[in-house]
Amino acid sequence: MIAHRLENFLIEHDIPFDLVTHPHAASSLETAELAHVPGRRIAKTVVLEDDQGYLMAVVPASNRVDLGELHRQMRRNLGLATEAELQGLFEDCELGAIPPVGMAYGIETIVDDRLAEQTEIYFEGGDHESLVRVSGEGFELLMDQVQHGIFSHSR
Repeated sequence: MIAHRLENFLIEHDIPFDLVTHPHAASSLETAELAHVPGRRIAKTVVLEDDQGYLMAVVPASNRVDLGELHRQMRRNLGLATEAELQGLFEDCELGAIPPVGMAYGIETIVDDRLAEQTEIYFEGGDHESLVRVSGEGFELLMDQVQHGIFSHSR
């Protein structure tokens, strides 16, 4: 299943994609293992917040967000959004299966440039049993209007 807002956004922006199904997974690294995709090719979404609003940080699933570095780059004091907030923001998605396409949800986004090294990118499409696959070029087109930086490190 793909979230309606995400699917509409991909179609409207003419981004070719397909779905890759896998057994139910509870984390991005488990998803990578079950879908037989390297973690560095999965774009993981971390939703943060502060008094300015929400920010979606997109990093490889094999990495962790470096909050200190993100604070410096964004000049914001960000913390993790709560599960209740996420349910309200992403009503067409299962909790923990949030797509990295903040623009489809009106959420400011920053993407880690380490994802730009990949020829294919996979990301959650709204549930825990499928991934959206786009080309590296398609992902770059999706992320061309958002901020970029390096703010993650390997686990």
